[in-house]
Amino acid sequence: MLNLETHPDGVILALSVHPGARRNEIRGAQNGWLKVGVTQAPEKGKANKAVIELLSKSLNLRKSQIMLLSGETSRQKRFLIRDITIDEVTQQIARFT
Repeated sequence: MLNLETHPDGVILALSVHPGARRNEIRGAQNGWLKVGVTQAPEKGKANKAVIELLSKSLNLRKSQIMLLSGETSRQKRFLIRDITIDEVTQQIARFT
């Protein structure tokens, strides 16, 4: 089960990110965190940009809907997904878990 939080602008999604992975992919949920892998190295925000790109494509969102809230240099990050409900996020992510 994912740890999703409501926010006045949308939903907060907790991610556990593995930078430098073999491919960009959503790996499923573990302990409330959505696990993702991105091929980009964790330098100068490249991995964070790759995560936004992955979420955008995988969850059918615009990049402008996704904003990093915390964890800029950490593997554990929190993203704000704007203009969406928890139910909509849950349905999109259910395809990967």
